[in-house]
Amino acid sequence: MAAEGGGKEMNEIKTQFTTREGVYKLLTHSEYSRPNRVPFNSQGSNPVKVSFVNVNDQSGNGDRICFNVGRELYFYIYKGVRKAADLSKPIDKRIYKGTQPTCHDFNPLTATAESVSLLVGFSAGQVQLIDPIKKETSKLFNEERLIDKSRVTCVRWVPGSESLFLVAHSSGSMYLYNVENTCGTTAPHYQLLKQGENYAVHTCKSKSARNPLLRWTVGEGALNEFAFSPDGKFLACASQDGFLRVFGFDAAELHGTMKSYFGGLLCVCWSPDGRYIVAGGEDDLVTVWSFLDCRVIARGHGHKSWVSVVAFDHCTTSVEGGDPPAEFSGSDEDFHEQIHFGAGRDRANSSHSRLSKRNSTDSRPVSVTYRFGSVGQDTQLCLWDLTEDILFPHLPLSRTRTHTNVMSATSPQGTGQTTTTVSITTNSTGSNGKDSASNSSTGNPTNSLSGSLPRSNSLPHTSNPAGGSTPNSHTGSSSNSNSSGTKGNSIMDGSFIATSVSKFATLSLHDSRKERHEKDHKRNHSMGHISSKSSDKLNQLSSSRTAKAEAAKTLGTMLCPHMEEIPLLEPLVCKKIAHERLTVLIFLEDCLVTACQEGFICTWARPGKVGLLSSQNNSASSPSGTVV
Repeated sequence: MAAEGGGKEMNEIKTQFTTREGVYKLLTHSEYSRPNRVPFNSQGSNPVKVSFVNVNDQSGNGDRICFNVGRELYFYIYKGVRKAADLSKPIDKRIYKGTQPTCHDFNPLTATAESVSLLVGFSAGQVQLIDPIKKETSKLFNEERLIDKSRVTCVRWVPGSESLFLVAHSSGSMYLYNVENTCGTTAPHYQLLKQGENYAVHTCKSKSARNPLLRWTVGEGALNEFAFSPDGKFLACASQDGFLRVFGFDAAELHGTMKSYFGGLLCVCWSPDGRYIVAGGEDDLVTVWSFLDCRVIARGHGHKSWVSVVAFDHCTTSVEGGDPPAEFSGSDEDFHEQIHFGAGRDRANSSHSRLSKRNSTDSRPVSVTYRFGSVGQDTQLCLWDLTEDILFPHLPLSRTRTHTNVMSATSPQGTGQTTTTVSITTNSTGSNGKDSASNSSTGNPTNSLSGSLPRSNSLPHTSNPAGGSTPNSHTGSSSNSNSSGTKGNSIMDGSFIATSVSKFATLSLHDSRKERHEKDHKRNHSMGHISSKSSDKLNQLSSSRTAKAEAAKTLGTMLCPHMEEIPLLEPLVCKKIAHERLTVLIFLEDCLVTACQEGFICTWARPGKVGLLSSQNNSASSPSGTVV
């Protein structure tokens, strides 16, 4: 494995890694950054973010990239694996005073070679609409900060719309805007439209059309990220209170919820077919949630600090075999009937059609593999496979990897849950959370699982308990809500103890490995944004206390199953690829893109996608001071 020399093994920066499909290679000369290539001093700054758009250029080089570093925003032609990056010629560069860009998003519907619509959110609460090709600033929303004064955490165009966009803030509110409307000169007045469990939706009361069209108040604390389903009809929200909430967007109705194992959720993404949602956050885990069943189906452990980004790889997600099983087929029909997949909208890729494909003449079980990735503040990239033995644990499989003896027993009175004790006979075993939930609802302690329950890439369990400014003008402040990721926020440290249960299973690691992870967790970049306001620090302390109390209530329920109740995945790949915390992971057709807080955007060529020029460049020694 190629690595940067001169350092200890734990601090080596990997420049390539191998999966079943081949070798992924870092293209050092396809790296994007500030033109001077000097590492950015990221202390207290907002995360580096990257956005892509294709402008359908006739030359065949239509990809454009936008990224923010500190107060700066850059817009380049993205050459990917084809040619080396030319940092001396940005199409557009902007430096902001008094505020910093925090996130951005292109509108793919309106993008052309002559014009693109780019939304940029800021730390002081404003949202700017710019055209970096024409070098124009079209509009500034929430200019006087009358709508929301807190930091913009996420901004997205509404899928299929040329004018509507959604903005989330660290206040926990989301706002729906129309680019054609103004924001008014006075603070908006709202009228309740719909209210549910820990959320409310209000309309803006006004005689004339003005922004915002809607205000969503979701959970407690910051709303860290949201993501639209592939068809644009559902919205998944990851909040600092640790809850994933999935809404029907048009009807503003809550579809389902999930709770993190500990701490806040920081990131969320959908599978290409819209069946599964993956979330990550301050529990150092990636959690897989079924949209159809509204339950957690697996967790993945590989990171040693907060998970900052999760993303599905639509190019590697695959289907083999014939007709899906009966259980899968039924839910497939219900799923399409429920959300009208693809009606009037372009699918993000062809994975959905392959995943939903049927063959009436073949009744063999379908073999499904979803590939997703994650990056974290531990500077590591993890790749994960979600396979059919996790997705369909009740069905006969084409291969058996492991065997377990499963014994079910009722939990202490009052919890309403069924705990499953697993006797491990091989290295990778697990119990099934769905059966446990089903049994608890009927009060029947009998477990219907067979003695053979394969689990791919899973860790064994043990029974050991664990104890007001506008861009370019006024002065503004950054309202950053994430606090420092300390040892106490990691489930590896065992410092989080649920008060409602006497003990719970922890990850089975040897003591020496556990101690090493604890030290690494304290040392390795588990730093959130440093708040500039003392009130924010007090709020963080208060939210920490309430988070522990809330976690104690939900642990062991359908919202947050015990660790031993569901499969625990191991990463296929877990490599340290940067010096500073990672903030970006994007899968493209011929490469994947990562970025770290130092401001370096790296391109990793997929197997067989390394061009001749890039291959020659990549064989040269790495320049000093970069992330490779």
